[in-house]
Amino acid sequence: MLRIVDTHSHLFTEEFDADRTAVLSRAREEGVTRIYMPNIDETTINRLLQVCEDNSGYCFPMMGLHPTSVNEHFEIALQQVRQCLLTHRERFVAVGEIGIDLYWDDTFLEQQIDVFDRQVRWALEMDLPIVVHCRKAFQYIYKVLFPYKDTALRGIFHSFTGDPEEAGLMLQFERFMIGVNGIVTFKKSDIPAILPQIPVERLVLETDAPYLTPVPHRGERNESAYIRYTLMKVAQVLGCSPEELAEQTTANAMRMFGA
Repeated sequence: MLRIVDTHSHLFTEEFDADRTAVLSRAREEGVTRIYMPNIDETTINRLLQVCEDNSGYCFPMMGLHPTSVNEHFEIALQQVRQCLLTHRERFVAVGEIGIDLYWDDTFLEQQIDVFDRQVRWALEMDLPIVVHCRKAFQYIYKVLFPYKDTALRGIFHSFTGDPEEAGLMLQFERFMIGVNGIVTFKKSDIPAILPQIPVERLVLETDAPYLTPVPHRGERNESAYIRYTLMKVAQVLGCSPEELAEQTTANAMRMFGA
């Protein structure tokens, strides 16, 4: 059986409250050996920790403030995230997900930049990797991260949707990996054309469940079991076997998170 790691899944959200046990069971049946779960904001901390506690050794939590949750009251949320990191440092495998999102608007751009940079510094202080959310904002992400390029900072560029130039710039950060999810299966996706320029040692797989559901389930709620479709597509593009890709990306994830 394939052994696959889902490096980015939100199975703790309310979309899974009715059938979470079944969702986790299907993931195991498909060979998913670990699921890494990034926090969203102060309202999701308790349910994230509870799901990971209930599934200890299988689900692993990250802690961070998502950029779309940065608003006029962000300081309150950020301090709660900070306090949780300090109180439960040993429980978290990363600071995430963090970053900049300008898809809807740029009202809080300056605040998003500030919040992102602060959380990057926390990750360095705590020797944790970061998981970076970037949507219509790569130039800003790059500008924040560039001063840390030669530090011990490490992490994952989550949900890669960039162009070849952006992929090249991401690869300059030698301690970072690139996360690929169901978008790679979409008919109009440009990712298959870019994947060959990314060394397989720098790739990890993810679902971003309940979002970004791969073909043939596009339009449905995503779940960790569907990561197999992403695996199959990436293996096809790279000309390797699913078993080889699963082994390499699992090793990559384990190396990144150390758990």
